[in-house]
Amino acid sequence: IELSILSLNSGKRMVQQTLYLLPRINWNELVEELQRQDISLPFSLNDSGAEKRNYVLIIDEINRGNISRIFGELITLLEPDKRKGGADERSVILPYSKDSFSVPDNLYVLGTMNTADKSLAQLDLALRRRFEFVEQMPEPKLLAGVSVHGVDIAELMDVLNQRIEVLLDRDHMLGHAYFWPLKTAESDEQREQLLADIFAKRIIPLLQEYFFADWERIGWVLNDSQKPPAARFIELTNVGRSMADLFPQDVAEQISDRRYRINPNAFTDPAAYRGILPGGGA
Repeated sequence: IELSILSLNSGKRMVQQTLYLLPRINWNELVEELQRQDISLPFSLNDSGAEKRNYVLIIDEINRGNISRIFGELITLLEPDKRKGGADERSVILPYSKDSFSVPDNLYVLGTMNTADKSLAQLDLALRRRFEFVEQMPEPKLLAGVSVHGVDIAELMDVLNQRIEVLLDRDHMLGHAYFWPLKTAESDEQREQLLADIFAKRIIPLLQEYFFADWERIGWVLNDSQKPPAARFIELTNVGRSMADLFPQDVAEQISDRRYRINPNAFTDPAAYRGILPGGGA
């Protein structure tokens, strides 16, 4: 075809060369210039005959950043009627390229967030108005059929979560993803080791954060008070010298013993997990 690119290339001509980088020209302007010069092609530039595809942009932990600064004017452009082809179509000029920009109607933006995060309260209200919110609660049924030490993991997670909900709130319940590796374990020994690691390195540290190291409440979540001492995850007694050995009697009577120890043997003890369930520690 014979197309004059002067208007697209800032009035500059090309020298004789095989390949050119054309940073000044974008696709939309090229299409418009072809139409302006009445040049037709044997195929559709807009691909109108092809099936229109949808695109998804996923923003993980969307509430962890400064939404207003990250999205800027994009917050308005995301609205259905203000997208390209919408009833109230809008566009903005990009600050660096100076190109006109609008959001197509086949782009879907998904944002994920954890409601237990402290930054949730800072979520921009303008963003809330432009998104639909779908709550995804833990689903114990996805762990159906997984058993370790004779304990049904789905029931175990459900009991832990109900206790957390009573003592704290529903936003801090454990997700089923914590126990997901158990589904793909190839042997009982591997499942037992995985469960020990999950409790030692994830569940117990998380409960420490939730309850600010209030070990009595953590013990309530784990039902430790109903287990034999050897099967308790948290040791609150006999963790050192007696108070009478450490302090004079008049001082010892005024002090609440806050000492605790995590019992490493509990992580490999089947009774420690069975005892989490109501009546399981008998």
